[in-house]
Amino acid sequence: MRKFKLRLLAVFVAAAVCITASPYRICLADENDNSISGLKQQEDKTRDTISNLEKQTKETKDTIALLEEQRRETESNVSELKEESDELKSEIAGYSKKLDDLSGEIEQAEEAMSDVSAQIVTLNGELDTITKEKEERETLLKKRMKSVYERGGSKGMLQLVLEAGSFKDLLNRYVYLESMVGYDRQKIAECQEMAGQIQVKLAEVQAKEAEINAYQDDLDDKYSELESITDEVKGKLSSTNSSIMAEKDKLADYDNQLKELDRKMKALESQTASAQAELAKQIAKRLSLTREDTGGSYSASGTELEWLAATIQAEAGGESYTGKLAVGSVIMNRVKSSAFPNTITGVITQNMQFASYRSGKVELIMAAGANSTCVKAAQEVIGGARVGDYLFFMTKYYADYYGIAEYTMIGNHAFFYKWVTKQKAEPDPSVEPTPAPEPTPAPEPTPEPTPEPTPEPGDNDDPGGEVEVPVGEE
Repeated sequence: MRKFKLRLLAVFVAAAVCITASPYRICLADENDNSISGLKQQEDKTRDTISNLEKQTKETKDTIALLEEQRRETESNVSELKEESDELKSEIAGYSKKLDDLSGEIEQAEEAMSDVSAQIVTLNGELDTITKEKEERETLLKKRMKSVYERGGSKGMLQLVLEAGSFKDLLNRYVYLESMVGYDRQKIAECQEMAGQIQVKLAEVQAKEAEINAYQDDLDDKYSELESITDEVKGKLSSTNSSIMAEKDKLADYDNQLKELDRKMKALESQTASAQAELAKQIAKRLSLTREDTGGSYSASGTELEWLAATIQAEAGGESYTGKLAVGSVIMNRVKSSAFPNTITGVITQNMQFASYRSGKVELIMAAGANSTCVKAAQEVIGGARVGDYLFFMTKYYADYYGIAEYTMIGNHAFFYKWVTKQKAEPDPSVEPTPAPEPTPAPEPTPEPTPEPTPEPGDNDDPGGEVEVPVGEE
């Protein structure tokens, strides 16, 4: 009877406890749901921020692509203008001989002009002499004719004939008169001949003057041709050089714009990386409230197997087999998680996740075919094998750089499930600060027999390089 009472009491106590605890469990569940809902809202805001940053990044990339295309066109213009300038310089060099020949022709023409000018001076001198002599003879002949042949005067011809005393004297006087008339005729003929000489000399002078005028016209043409050639070539060259300077100014302007856009791109990348890291923390925090079972097999296509094997090789080609399985486990855990895409390709190609994919390394390996070890590791994790339930991995340097509180080192990578950071210790004001030591690069992994692509920037311990900040969307 006592045992029955005790059992009954126990039942009542248990019932009371259940009744009392039930509201508490409901309260906890509601609180947990509210926390998850709040975290999801934070994640959505962060995703919006990332989406906006990605939009700005795309616009900036498009602007950079456009400017680079314009810059290439300008460079092509500069190249063409330089070729044109070289051709003009070559043309000027070709004109140099032509100018020399023209200068020689001008010099010859000037010498010929000098000779003709001297001849004209000589001819004019001879013409003056003949003209003066002719004029003098004509004057003397006129005086003689006037005194001899005109009536009147003591020596008139008629008086000379009439004064003859005898026939013989008359004959003598007649002979004298005839001789005098012949002499006069001779002088008249000489004057006429001199007049002809004057006409010839005048014709020669006129011919020489025409010749010198022709030389002058030829010289004027040659000088005009010389001036025209010089002005034309110099004008073209000046115009081309001005165009080259203008195009070079454009290039400098493009370079300045591209530098500014490059700074903007780096700032956007930094902001995006920070937002991605923040989103990773938010997702990890939410997942820690309801830890998911990410194990089990996956029905993968042949293409997905290739993607997974190539990514394992790109990220851990030089690692141990366990390291390869660990990388493959992270990818498969994400496929199974509600916080990431639910396909292998979707996880690998998710924006800002795997640097090896962004750099083109994964697709390069796919084109050649992943090695057999990485293919085997991919098959194992697809079949359900896992090395931990990790959702994130990065190099040890960056795990420490971000202050990740708990991680497991497998090879050169730090693997972890929750993005929980350590609280940084406040510096002791009494201790003199010492310069931070330079980060020690991670040891190079031993390569496998199959040649590996060149490691990407994210594989080193340089804080300025890329770093795996795996984050995802639901």
